[in-house]
Amino acid sequence: MPPRSAGLLLHRGTGPSLEVFIAHMGGPFWRRRPRAWSIPKGELEAGEDTLATALREFGEEIGTPAPAGTPELSAPAGTPELLGDFRQASGKVVTVWTLAAPDFTVDAVRSNTVSLELPRGSGHFVEVPEVDEARWVGLAEARQLVVAGQVAALDALAARI
Repeated sequence: MPPRSAGLLLHRGTGPSLEVFIAHMGGPFWRRRPRAWSIPKGELEAGEDTLATALREFGEEIGTPAPAGTPELSAPAGTPELLGDFRQASGKVVTVWTLAAPDFTVDAVRSNTVSLELPRGSGHFVEVPEVDEARWVGLAEARQLVVAGQVAALDALAARI
């Protein structure tokens, strides 16, 4: 079975003004890559459903709870909707949820960190943020920024809105 992840794609606006909230992956591997942006997402934990994973990972990667993180907050922002499953180039399948969140803002990303061995095989480990930036971007720009396997999720959102 391929690895599975789940993510939350926030959106606001419609038509040509449709914007999505995406995150730039942190660490040296992604620093100079042109397609280093992603839907905030992460791996499913044992027994966890995909919406719970998407909400948890959003909070961990952005450093603030998702607008639908609690029942009290889900009403103003809307209700998360399942956008679908999307296969990445690595074979990983990402279940993407979407949520209209026109009032969502974040002053600064405070992502959790991961430990990387740099250089490989050196025995020297450094902590790097999973995400080093996140922002609202127009749909056309997002298609150019996100990793290729997530463009289909953006297209699915555009078809739905």
